[in-house]
Amino acid sequence: MLKRSIRNKLIVLLMITTIVPFGSSILITYLYTKESLEDQVVKESSNLLYQGKINLESYLNELNGLTLSLYNNPDFINYLRAPDDKNDYQNVGIVKNIMQTILYTGDTINEVKISFAKDDRVISATKRSTVVFSTSIEDEKNEAFNSAERSPYNLYIEPVFASHEDSPRKGRDIVMMHRALTNVPGSDVLGYITLGISPDTIIDMSRNLYNRESEEFFLLSSEGKMIYSSNAEIPDGSNQKWIESVMDADTASGTFEWEEDSFNGVMMYDRLSESSGGWILVKRVPFHILYDSAYSVAKINILFGVIGLSLVVLAVLFVSFKMTSPIRILLQNIEQVEKGNMKIASQSFGSDEIGILGSRFQQMIERINQLITREYKLELENKTNQLKVLQSQINPHFLYNALQSIGTVALKNNVPQIYSLITHLSKIMRYGMNMEEDLVSLRKEITYTNAFLFLQKERFGEHLQVHVDVDEDVQDIPVPKMILQPVIENYFKHGFDIREGIGSIELKCFRDDDELVMVISDNGIGVTPQRLNEIHEHFRADALNKKGPGTNIGLKNVYSRLKLYYAHKAKLFLENKEGGGFMVSMRLPVLQEGETGESNHS
Repeated sequence: MLKRSIRNKLIVLLMITTIVPFGSSILITYLYTKESLEDQVVKESSNLLYQGKINLESYLNELNGLTLSLYNNPDFINYLRAPDDKNDYQNVGIVKNIMQTILYTGDTINEVKISFAKDDRVISATKRSTVVFSTSIEDEKNEAFNSAERSPYNLYIEPVFASHEDSPRKGRDIVMMHRALTNVPGSDVLGYITLGISPDTIIDMSRNLYNRESEEFFLLSSEGKMIYSSNAEIPDGSNQKWIESVMDADTASGTFEWEEDSFNGVMMYDRLSESSGGWILVKRVPFHILYDSAYSVAKINILFGVIGLSLVVLAVLFVSFKMTSPIRILLQNIEQVEKGNMKIASQSFGSDEIGILGSRFQQMIERINQLITREYKLELENKTNQLKVLQSQINPHFLYNALQSIGTVALKNNVPQIYSLITHLSKIMRYGMNMEEDLVSLRKEITYTNAFLFLQKERFGEHLQVHVDVDEDVQDIPVPKMILQPVIENYFKHGFDIREGIGSIELKCFRDDDELVMVISDNGIGVTPQRLNEIHEHFRADALNKKGPGTNIGLKNVYSRLKLYYAHKAKLFLENKEGGGFMVSMRLPVLQEGETGESNHS
């Protein structure tokens, strides 16, 4: 009942038409906002990283220019070529002057050191001490010097420790810039200059590249070592898989999503040029920060959706109950009519379309009550009487007893032919007198038909030939009683007297799939096309009560009875035979067990 209820269908339909648009709008808006925010953040962050890269490159190139300025001083280069001239006080003064100039040129330079390639002598200067000439006993810088020597730019920037914004800045170097000084135009290395760089400028530049409350920023060396970290929990970048992904990237800049190392979000990176050290700037934005605005928009949409849905549900319930209540009352009235209760109480259904429908239904019931006796019951009684009349056109009981007496007299007087005629006639009378059977087996119907044909054969003698061919597998199929005799009798009424030659009638019964086929053919003169058309018109017009010689009441009776028993499942065909004669074919559905006859087709 729930699936068939208009009210429930209306509620479901209106709910779907509300939820689907609202839900789709919320989902599409969320996805679009999410994608737009991601694109916007990525674009802004990429531009910011690019600007940071330019600033860092400019800063590092400035420091790099200080190391390259040594080539502009021939006296210093000559000193590197001949460091054994210890008494050349003029060269020593030049070296001290150069060291002091480089040290105080940049505020972020804490230390300047020159190491000779051919011996262990070192010249160093800091802002807390003067220029010191000493002998190096440390080997830890050899690898950094080798990296600078192998570089195509003779430059190597070595991370000393990873700094972050809250770490102490003063008095501690964050990176060491090493340059190999060659004997130009040759490639022999004369010595190395090292600049110790404090974190002040790098931290200040990094601070402008991210939002401390919602984003993270990292500065990596070309080897992937941490130079600067905004996250104090990741000071050196150890065991961070994302660093390997950034280092393995084929492009100088890019964006990718990451969901490991306790971080779920978007990463953007940009790489400095090799001439500037090849540092990598990395920025991380968590998903919950990136999509925070999208979540807010989605929550607002959901809130309005819930409010709108609640209003729609209330409206749907009101409309559905208002609309379907009269329909339910009308349905209850129809159920009462189905049960046979034609006395329906008059009710008001309103003035709309449903109200008009209810009023018209009540008018229809009243009209039906008026016509039941005059039309419907009369028609049912008429159809019943048609069957009874066909079965008992001549049915006086005394005639059957009289025939038995005549047969006995015929035997006593030794006249067997008369007895045979009386016997077949009594079979016909007995078959017709049995009022309890509406459907009989084809075997009984053929026995009755043979008795009728026997009497006609005795009547016409050699002027009539009869052939009956019935398949054995159709003998027990039920058929309407006395369905063949009216068709056969029609031949003797209309075709036998005006034939040419000996009269002939043939009956064949066989099965075709689920149909019983009965074909009755004769050698009469047939029927004109105009007459055939009139007969079919009589069938269609249901002209059972039409009288006159041209009405073919026998065929009409057969047609009507077929319709009564089988409705439209039975077929009756009338046609002229080639070469003369008339043929009537009947195709009846084979009734299955449990099926009834005319009671289903009243």
